[in-house]
Amino acid sequence: MQNDQKSADDWATALTEQTNDEGAQPAPLEELIDDASPIGDDERRKLDTILDIPVTISMEVGRTQISIRNLLQLNQGSVVELDRLAGESLDVLVNGTLIAHGEVVVVNDKFGIRLTDVISQTERIKKLR
Repeated sequence: MQNDQKSADDWATALTEQTNDEGAQPAPLEELIDDASPIGDDERRKLDTILDIPVTISMEVGRTQISIRNLLQLNQGSVVELDRLAGESLDVLVNGTLIAHGEVVVVNDKFGIRLTDVISQTERIKKLR
């Protein structure tokens, strides 16, 4: 019990010192300004053209390679080992190109993916080359 009391006293002392510390100053932040020029009618038409193009989005849990013999032996209840650990993030692919990583969520009894890391455009372009 005395250790718990001493620990609580140490925390109280640390919190008091932290709140009484007058040396702490808020960090200066720059005003965020949207300096992008508005898009013109021609650019808007071009953008509208590509916005309706359908793409295939898929989520990849993992991969494995097995022989055709083992593939033909799979049946209900078979387990296929994948190259990922349980709890590891999933890959989100658009038309076969990795664009993000995510985790599985359930919303209204339906599965979904919460994006945890989106691959930058420059990284995606590098992978295409």
